[in-house]
Amino acid sequence: MAQAVQTRGPVTGTAAARTRRKKPFLLDLYSTAVGKKYVMAITGIMMIGFVVAHMIGNLKMYLGAADLNHYADFLKHLLYPLAPKGVTLWLMRAGLLAALVLHVHAAYSLTRLNHQARAVKYQGPRDYQVANFASRTMRMTGIVVALFLIWHLLDLTFGTVNTVGGSGTFVREDVYQNVVNSFNRPVVAIFYILANIALGVHLFHGTWSLFQSMGWNNPRFNSWRRGIAAGIATLVVVGNVSFPIAVLTNVVG
Repeated sequence: MAQAVQTRGPVTGTAAARTRRKKPFLLDLYSTAVGKKYVMAITGIMMIGFVVAHMIGNLKMYLGAADLNHYADFLKHLLYPLAPKGVTLWLMRAGLLAALVLHVHAAYSLTRLNHQARAVKYQGPRDYQVANFASRTMRMTGIVVALFLIWHLLDLTFGTVNTVGGSGTFVREDVYQNVVNSFNRPVVAIFYILANIALGVHLFHGTWSLFQSMGWNNPRFNSWRRGIAAGIATLVVVGNVSFPIAVLTNVVG
């Protein structure tokens, strides 16, 4: 008597793998450590460019109130009349905010991946020999910079805290006087100075690291990498710290 031929059903794992929908390429890449490093590097480049450009533009403070206020008004008219007044500036701000959120999320995700891969920390002092001060304090300087950014927006963009503990009136169109009112408060000026030093430390290691994240880390160019990182950090810190010092010493005001 002929035996009934039994057909074998599909292997569950194989069938599931075939029917599972693939993520979009960018999301799939971001789910990996390499993808998160790319995101950190690219968003870092965006924010470094903004910080440097912002500092250079603010140097117009040394040319007087008219020049700084004209520069601030120019930013509001970017791409006008192709775009309504102020729209381009707010789109740029939204893009920078998105870059910041992605940067922070990628950093947090990478930290969690590293902790999962190495549940027990190395016990020897080798960690502290390999990692320099800037790399070991990236989390702390990042928090300080984030708090500084919030205060900076409330102080000189929205004016919410611009006159708290000081004098004068916040006038949105008078950027020069708003800066002077803010930095005439010694506590605020000192906070700006310390926060920008933390920003410089963060920028130094961030600029150094992004070369490695993007694969631009040939050992022959390490001296160039260090020089670029140190140059950007120094430029930003010296420029930004000069503003509160100039106000406190009545160089401008």
